[in-house]
Amino acid sequence: MRAYWTLLRRELAGYFLSLTGYIIIAAAMFLLGLSFVGLLKALQRVPTPMPVTELFYVTWFFWLILLLTTPVITMRLFALEKFSGTFETLMTAPVSDLQVVLAKFTAAFVFYVVMWLPLLGCLWVARYYTSDTTALDAGLLASTFLGIVLLGGVFISLGCCASALTRSQVIAAMVSLVAGASLFLLGYLAEQLPAQAGWQSQVLGCFGLFEQMRDFARGVVDTRSVVLLASLTLFFLFLTLRIIESRRWK
Repeated sequence: MRAYWTLLRRELAGYFLSLTGYIIIAAAMFLLGLSFVGLLKALQRVPTPMPVTELFYVTWFFWLILLLTTPVITMRLFALEKFSGTFETLMTAPVSDLQVVLAKFTAAFVFYVVMWLPLLGCLWVARYYTSDTTALDAGLLASTFLGIVLLGGVFISLGCCASALTRSQVIAAMVSLVAGASLFLLGYLAEQLPAQAGWQSQVLGCFGLFEQMRDFARGVVDTRSVVLLASLTLFFLFLTLRIIESRRWK
């Protein structure tokens, strides 16, 4: 475990002690600010039965932040190590492949969660100026952030897998973006199909990210969604581990 914590501190330092990490947070905060302006304008027009968290979710800003930031967060994890020539040194150190993968994933995941914390401030301001008591309901906030965390875990693990495939950070970001956009389109397609369209609808329904996140934003925690998103995260981490271990076969 000591090796894991040492690697984790090293990876976190790469995010919080570099200009790139703060540029990512600034870009995410800019998009959050734009969505916040739109949210306040929506609240000024007519009363809405939707909670503020769901109003934020239905904007395209949420998915834009998720799809664009996760490839940038994860592109450096393995690709930079391979490009700089430190990958083999790291792999020959007294640390297991699993510890390396988990440390890099955890660091990227922690940075991702920190990036979303300003959303709490936006919701507090919305409650202060609109007197909306649902904006900071503890259960609603917890379920919303649970959805953000679980979705982030899937896209971060997907980015780890893409970064492990190449030594180019640009290629890693593009692969992660394309794969993430494919999951997004699957969710969009599942949203458009009628509920009784047959087995195709049932299969696509498993990847209905829109409906799953809508439930989280409404305060509904479906254990099926939790299990699915957690399983996808573990699956992509397993692929990443196998890609890292494949160097021994060459």
